[in-house]
Amino acid sequence: MRELSFTCLGVEPEPYAAAPTLRFTLRITDPGGTPVHALALRCQLRIEPRRRDYTAAETELVSYLFGEPRWRAGTLQRVQLPTVSSVLPGFRGATDAHLSVPFSYDLEVAAGKYLHALQTGEVPLLLLFSGTVFGQGDNGLQVQPLPWHCETRYRLPVAVWRELMDHYFPGGGWLRLRRESIDRLLRYKSAHAIPTWDDAVTRLVAEAEGVRS
Repeated sequence: MRELSFTCLGVEPEPYAAAPTLRFTLRITDPGGTPVHALALRCQLRIEPRRRDYTAAETELVSYLFGEPRWRAGTLQRVQLPTVSSVLPGFRGATDAHLSVPFSYDLEVAAGKYLHALQTGEVPLLLLFSGTVFGQGDNGLQVQPLPWHCETRYRLPVAVWRELMDHYFPGGGWLRLRRESIDRLLRYKSAHAIPTWDDAVTRLVAEAEGVRS
């Protein structure tokens, strides 16, 4: 069985994708020395929240995902990101390849909530690889599964994720509301001659905070 090894060399935003996408550059090494004709690769990405520290502000924001700090030891589990696939061309010895991974700013999704809460530092990622290797064998073409233990870790700078989201949603984000809530917010906005949705939500929050205080 082919014992390929994987290293993530870097990540950058895809500038012309239809949706927010990060391009991961992988170094794939085959110590066997015989040619690899093609590689059908699958990559499952996970965030490992326990592998970083959090500022006070970040702790406050991630609490709606993982709970209060005193309970967090049991809830700070891995967060799933998309699983992506790619067919890579042949190589001998080693090659560099690009893997495009879509990212969402949907705050209904656990990964979106978590990434939005981070302000500085890095996002600890685990990349798990599987797939099929087409190579040269003793009797011609050889087809082998990629071993399940193929994986690598990478620390994605938070600044890169924020650069990606600012490219697609400059200075903003997305919230999903029920139609009934949108209708009520629209009536409130119209009744008070509020020019934008953002101003309406800001005013409602200020009023609610005033009532609580």
